[in-house]
Amino acid sequence: MQVSSLISRKEIQEHHHDHEEGCAHDHEHTNFRLTTMIAGVVFIANSFFMQWFAGTDNQVAGISAFIGAVILGFPIIRLAIKDIKRGMLTINELVAIAFLAAMASGESQLGGYQTAGIVAFFMLLGELIETRTAAGARASIASLVKLTPTKARRIVGNDEEEVAASQLKIGDVIRVRPGDNIAADGKIVSGQGSINQANITGESLPIDKSSGDEVFAGTINLNGVLEVEVTRAGEDTTFGRVRDLILSAEQTKLPIMRIIDQYMGYYTPLVLVIGALVWFFTGNIERVVSVLVISCPCAFILASPSAMVAALASAARLGVLIKNVGDIEIAARINAFVFDKTGTLTTGELTVSRLAPQGDIKPAELLKVAATAEKFSNHPTAKALTNLAREAGLNLADPDDFKETAGKGVQAKVDGANVVIGRPQWLRDNGVSDDFESKVDLKEAEGYSLLFVASDGACIGWIGLQDGTRAEAKEALADLLGSGVQRVAMVSGDRQPVAARVAAEIGCGEVVAECLPQNKVDYVSDLKKRGYRVAVIGDGVNDAPALAAGDMGVAMGAAGSEVAIQSATIALMNSDLRRLPFLVRLSRQTRLVINQNFLFGIMFIILGMTAASLGIINPIVAAILHNAGSLIVVFNSARLVRQGEELVPFEPEAAPAGSDSAADMTAQPA
Repeated sequence: MQVSSLISRKEIQEHHHDHEEGCAHDHEHTNFRLTTMIAGVVFIANSFFMQWFAGTDNQVAGISAFIGAVILGFPIIRLAIKDIKRGMLTINELVAIAFLAAMASGESQLGGYQTAGIVAFFMLLGELIETRTAAGARASIASLVKLTPTKARRIVGNDEEEVAASQLKIGDVIRVRPGDNIAADGKIVSGQGSINQANITGESLPIDKSSGDEVFAGTINLNGVLEVEVTRAGEDTTFGRVRDLILSAEQTKLPIMRIIDQYMGYYTPLVLVIGALVWFFTGNIERVVSVLVISCPCAFILASPSAMVAALASAARLGVLIKNVGDIEIAARINAFVFDKTGTLTTGELTVSRLAPQGDIKPAELLKVAATAEKFSNHPTAKALTNLAREAGLNLADPDDFKETAGKGVQAKVDGANVVIGRPQWLRDNGVSDDFESKVDLKEAEGYSLLFVASDGACIGWIGLQDGTRAEAKEALADLLGSGVQRVAMVSGDRQPVAARVAAEIGCGEVVAECLPQNKVDYVSDLKKRGYRVAVIGDGVNDAPALAAGDMGVAMGAAGSEVAIQSATIALMNSDLRRLPFLVRLSRQTRLVINQNFLFGIMFIILGMTAASLGIINPIVAAILHNAGSLIVVFNSARLVRQGEELVPFEPEAAPAGSDSAADMTAQPA
């Protein structure tokens, strides 16, 4: 009946102020409404029993039916009066008029009371079911809000004190035990553990983190004790911004919803005129009641909001933040995708692509020597080497006499040997004289970084590094092209050979290199002038102008990035490019579901009012059909919640933190 309960201002305010208190209030309100409905039904059922036992003129049956009808009809009348006092004319008035007309209808006063009570019962039941079903569609969003941390263990000297999360300040150090929600964004200063950050990034598998790694508020520490230095607290955390974006998106509307709102004020007077015409030509008050009941456009009004909520829930589950639900509609019409290269199609971090040992040295030996010598360096090449050594299971000892010369390379002693790593001139400066460059078959112009490794004055090999492409990039771009997208282009500020190599690896046929930010904007504007609907995908920092220039801007890896969330219309909280084809499919499916719902809602009202006017259905049947129509729309929309399940692999439910089974489970490789 009151479909505004699907996404009500009251719910949003409760989420913002005190979610637990709001949930308790809703629960108590629902229980009271259910108790009232049961009491009313008991009186109506008693009237039928007394009527059967003592006949149609039994006064006890009449009184029982009257009491039951009043109990069931009171919430409806009260709601209609509130609307009138606010100067609003809504569908609630239709239901109230139908109830009052039913009270005065029937072959006897007893029959009128019974009809009115049954109609009111089914309308209230429909509202209850719609609210519960809509709440199911919002499960992903509600669970996100519930994860808001409320307490934190702050370390003061050698002691630990429990404080409200809202009292945390930048620079505080908090202790996070196994099973705790992390109360603020920060960096781990000691300890290591597995972090479940699915509610922020959409990643289904826990991420192992240790000292120096960043953690986000609202994520869960599965094992290990962490000490975290707070870098952002309260509403400034990534979690706080994500929550606010999702709740704000719920309050926005698709263009078709705004049009419906404009004309809904004319709908109730039109139905009243139709009801008056039915009364004028038939003189049958029961038909008028049926017309008023069946004309309540709940199915029609639910068509868009129910689909919107389900789509938002599905997207939020996978870490896709949609600022405005209008962007759901835009994504369905995108036919050109423009990608940045670095940090978007590539990882933005150096990875080892080639190990080329010389002489009798094996690749594993070359890697171990180089990674050990570079162990104390913070240079990106050193991190790439140590990461690969860790993946290969190599145990790295600490180097001796470590020295690093900025822009040139490092020197260290590894197992007693003098090791030099760096550019060719650095090796020559340190006495390496053989022609080690002649054996290199990679071109630095194509984006490769070369490190040469020498031991005791002789070159023992070279290592090629590059900014590696994302593992899922080729699959994602092929999926976009397979879904009907007409153009996929990569626009980069990098050199042409580098851009061409990356494009060839991921299967991108259109490449524009050596672009300044303004050149990227010009390229996007040119595509739009030629009639394309353009989505721009970037890292949200240096690509902000291009993101704003597209019909839709998508920021990659937006977790923790204020600029990314603010500059783009859609933010991906992790860097999985497969979210883009998912977004296109979700958008198209949402539009299809909305159209299905609208068509069903319109046909339902037209056919229902026609049947009611001809006396084919009575008020009780009209109330039952009204609820059935609303449920069909809600259940049809709920199908959207399951979109993207193929991107989230099944995982057994984790055992409680601290148990042996939990420890065994988290120890298993992904």
